[in-house]
Amino acid sequence: MTAKLDPFIAAPQQMKAWYAASTAIADALDPALVELVKIRASQINQCANCLNMHSADARAQGESEQRLFLLSAWRDAPCYTDRERAALGWTEAMTRLSEGPELAAAYDALKWEFSEEEQVQLTLMINVITGWNRLAVGFGMWIETAATKARDAAQLKAAA
Repeated sequence: MTAKLDPFIAAPQQMKAWYAASTAIADALDPALVELVKIRASQINQCANCLNMHSADARAQGESEQRLFLLSAWRDAPCYTDRERAALGWTEAMTRLSEGPELAAAYDALKWEFSEEEQVQLTLMINVITGWNRLAVGFGMWIETAATKARDAAQLKAAA
């Protein structure tokens, strides 16, 4: 992947706001669930940058290799909870909106496992990672995990 531009340099004010919103939205949900959602949406959107970053983040939080490797086949893998399955089904339905028909079934599962507030928080998280996927794929972004941590620290310091 060849970088076309760095959105943090091209539009620093907007990217600072986007980063802050992304962090606030992610902080509203369980960190392990957030990483599974980020990885699954990134698989669907074919975002190598986000897959690299969030797989490393998930492993750092203690996620098993088995669950990461099986994520694209979560329906057939017994290692996910009903809550995770509902979140992953909703992630797929929201990420593949144009493909349509699974939305109703995904929502039925979602409402059994998540409160209305959590449903909104999860949907916002799916929107956030899909937005990051589009930025990364569209502009050819590639950020190594160590660089991501350094950039995150700098962003938080600048925001304070």
